[in-house]
Formats: sequence, structure tokens, C-alpha cells
Amino acid sequence: MGEEPASSPTDTFIRHRPLLFTVAYEMLGSVVDAEDVLQEVWLRWDAADRSDVLDPRAYLVRITTRLALNRLRTLARRREDYVGTWLPEPFLTTPDVADDVTLADSVSTAVQLVLLTLTDIERAVFVLREVFALPYAEIAAAIDRTPEATRQIAHRARSHVQARRPRGQVDSAEQHRVVEVFRTATATGDLQQLMDVLAPDVVLLSDGGGAVSAALRPIHGVEKVLRFLTGVYREDLTVERALVGGSPAMVIRLGGRVDSVATALVEGGVVTTIYVVRNPAKLSHVSQEVPLTRGLSAT
Repeated sequence: MGEEPASSPTDTFIRHRPLLFTVAYEMLGSVVDAEDVLQEVWLRWDAADRSDVLDPRAYLVRITTRLALNRLRTLARRREDYVGTWLPEPFLTTPDVADDVTLADSVSTAVQLVLLTLTDIERAVFVLREVFALPYAEIAAAIDRTPEATRQIAHRARSHVQARRPRGQVDSAEQHRVVEVFRTATATGDLQQLMDVLAPDVVLLSDGGGAVSAALRPIHGVEKVLRFLTGVYREDLTVERALVGGSPAMVIRLGGRVDSVATALVEGGVVTTIYVVRNPAKLSHVSQEVPLTRGLSAT
């Protein structure tokens, strides 16, 4: 078979795929569901009459947004029946994601949980405007609203997120330093090191999805969190460095098998919130890096 021409539908889709995946994940908080959306986007793009498509990137983003909105409704019903705390699905990212502060912040666990408190339309508008800086007219076309109505939704969503997002987060170097101390202390079961790096009112959230043991409710306070962390220590435990969503994280293995992925919110030089994902269904994307981009390159 010969090589496909540069303007082929496959070539165009592949060129924009990292962007489309990023849009889908930002809206869904799930790698598996984002991949499912992209599969449907490809099928629609391949079958579409592209003769009148002047901007393939805008067209593909519009399809991705609409399909992600449909999937959000399914996810909302699924979360209603979820056992315990629901956390976004972690995935490994390349170091360059951390260099894009806006992108790394938007896929962080803390911000993803804030986005869950928005309506589906608010989330779509916030992501497309605040993360990808799309024009209001383009966002309006994706959500079937007028540009003016889209502006109002964006303002409402922005105010909502700003009121609830973490404040006073440290810079990247400090975050890496604190998480590394936390990782070492967890790996060795060093109680004193853990106490030095945890805020007195630290909160731990764990997601087992009913498939494995996890705290069904948030654990509050340094003493209770310490008991939880030291309680999971075993001789065959290893704690590896990782970048999850562009932020420093820990991949925890028991007997060589991935048991959980932990990320931390660092504020004022200490860990204020710990997020631990143990649900095996959410750990399938911690073996290879997933590309993310906010790039809006034209074809």
C-alpha cells in the first residue's frame, strides 16, 4: 500500500488527535471515556462530507465537544452509583506538560474535582475558553448557544471555579521537593518525615470503586492520615516517582504490581490534600505516557 497523501482524513485526524484527546479528558476526567469519544469522532470524521469543511481542527473540536457532553450525562449517572469517593483517572504525562502551567493545572486532580461541580455546559465552556482560549463564536457553535449566551456561561463558570480552586499553591520546584519528601517517607514508613511534610488539617481521599479496599469517606487530620499511610506499609512496597497530569506523583506497587497512584496538593510548603486512586479499572494508563497538548495548529 502506498503512503496516504498529506490531506487524507487519517492524516488530519492523527495530527489533531492529541488536542482532541486533551479536550475530551478535560471534560470527562477519564482516559477510557476520552478514548471512546475519540473513536466515535474518528468514525464520524471518516464518514463526513468534508467538501465544505474549511477548518478541520474547529470541526473536529466541535464533534469532540458534543460527544463528550453526551458522555458526561452517562458519567453523571455512573458516579451516582459509585462506591465511595470518585477521583479522576490518573495517567502518566510527558515532562513538557508540566511546562505548560495552564494545561498542568487544568488536568490536576484538585481542579478536575472543582470542574465536577459545574453543569455539563459550564464545564465545556470553561475548558474550551479558559484552557484552549477558543473564540466565543467557535464555542457557541459547539454547544448550540449564541455567542452572547456563551459569554455569560463562561463568566459564571469562571467565577465558580475561581471561588473553589486551591489557592496559594507553591511553584513547581517546591511542589516537586515536597512530594519527593512525601514519597520517600511513604516508601520507608518514616513517621517523622511524614509529620514534617503533612499539614495539620491534611485530608486524604481514596478511590477504590468498591473493587478494592479504600476509605469510603475523606480522612481528616494528620493523626488519622498517618495511621492510614503507615497501615498500608509492607516490606514489598515500592513507591516510584511519576508525572501524572503534569504534576509530581507516586506509583505505589505491592509485590511489583501497581496497587495505587497518589497525587498531592501542596500549599504553603506542605501537603494539604492527598488523592489515592486504587480502583484497578482506573490504573490501566500508568504504564505509558499519554500525550497532551493545547496546540491549535491549523491544517
